[in-house]
Amino acid sequence: MNILITGANGQLGHCMQNIAKQHTEHKYIFTDVCDGYTHLDITNLDAIRKMVAEQHVDCIVNCAAWTNVDAAETAGNIVETLNAKAPEYLAKAMKEVGGLLIHISSDYVFGGDPYNTPCREDQKGTPTGVYGLTKLHGEQNIQAVGGSYVILRTSWLYSEYGKNFVKTMLNLTATKPQLKVVFDQVGTPTYAGDLANAIESIIKDYVKDPSQPPLERGGVPTAEKQQETQQANSKLVSPSPLGRDGRGFPSEGRGEACYSKSGIYHFSNEGVCSWYDFTKAIALLAGNTACEILPCHSSEFPSPVTRPSYSVLDKTKIKETFNLSIPYWLDSLRKCEEHLLNEKKD
Repeated sequence: MNILITGANGQLGHCMQNIAKQHTEHKYIFTDVCDGYTHLDITNLDAIRKMVAEQHVDCIVNCAAWTNVDAAETAGNIVETLNAKAPEYLAKAMKEVGGLLIHISSDYVFGGDPYNTPCREDQKGTPTGVYGLTKLHGEQNIQAVGGSYVILRTSWLYSEYGKNFVKTMLNLTATKPQLKVVFDQVGTPTYAGDLANAIESIIKDYVKDPSQPPLERGGVPTAEKQQETQQANSKLVSPSPLGRDGRGFPSEGRGEACYSKSGIYHFSNEGVCSWYDFTKAIALLAGNTACEILPCHSSEFPSPVTRPSYSVLDKTKIKETFNLSIPYWLDSLRKCEEHLLNEKKD
């Protein structure tokens, strides 16, 4: 398969680069708007279509988004464009060639209602700020387009790459005598490396899905497979004579057949903790015991956005559907910190 990654310079994008090194049976195209990657503006539908056609893309993993939660409140239309319109364009581009879109969403689609049990996929979205609202709009836009898609809601993402909570707390607990961290926001950390592994598992399942005809490398089936696809499609849908969306786009790749496991799924590591608990674990594993870490209320750190007080994600659906075994959050944190320590030694 030819797999296009957007937002390749971010945390998850870097972890997908590690996946690519391990799975050479696929061709990965890493894109971003910064130097060092193939340039792709995901807010431009024509640019996406051109890239998909030139690279014979079978699957897009959308790791790109506006992620600055506080700044989203005053940033204007760009947040909606990146978090809602761009996913819609990516979904359209994949539907037009019969490909799969894997889109990363957020626990911030919840938070407006008080919860005390893990959030399920079919639970109503109740975002409290612009970031969460635009991520919810992105999900809704993908669902409205249809086709083959997997939306993965995740939470508290961290990794060895870029700026994130773990790296910040490692620095602060090593340099500050005392630190206050909120204890009234509860969720589950997600190691980006584990999320990348889950994405790879979904791609493997997609390739094997009986509703999907096999692909040759490069995204275009043989003539025999195309005939089989057309026969299968005639039983599955009644396609428009003008193409997938009535505008005459060519029928390539997998045709009209949709992935049988399309839908919304939740993924984080296993377990539950507050930001205070998370910080205590980060410091303890690093041996930063000189810093006194104190619990505090969210009100002591005023923010333009009310963050979810409880956003633990129920992962039953993804575990059962894709037969996933998800690591406990403390085990994954230990692995990440070991990697960071080894990088320092090198």
